[in-house]
Amino acid sequence: MQLQIKGRNLQVSDAIRSYAERKLRKLDRRLRDSTRVEVELAVERNPSIGERQVAEATVRLGRRTLRAREASRDMKAAIDELTDKLIRQVKDVRDKRISGRKHAAEPVLESAAEPPATGPER
Repeated sequence: MQLQIKGRNLQVSDAIRSYAERKLRKLDRRLRDSTRVEVELAVERNPSIGERQVAEATVRLGRRTLRAREASRDMKAAIDELTDKLIRQVKDVRDKRISGRKHAAEPVLESAAEPPATGPER
């Protein structure tokens, strides 16, 4: 997994960068080595709600693109929630892909066999 972390309206500290890398490594066992994960950390300033710490991520899985966004008052909490959301999305994609293979591999039963006996024929 190739992980890219950048900041918007925020200088990403080494502590936050290492925390995000450690948390997002949970995705590593579910993704291929060539998969690219882009994470953007930001601070949104809005007078009506105050400052919000935002974590956004984009995962490119071949033809599919997964996106997740979480906001919280604490950047670490936003990263935790983002990681949980991404793990759930990746798991759903994998399960869908695997279940699609199972349905394709099931043998088709022939219905041309003898019909069940319903009683004596007259």
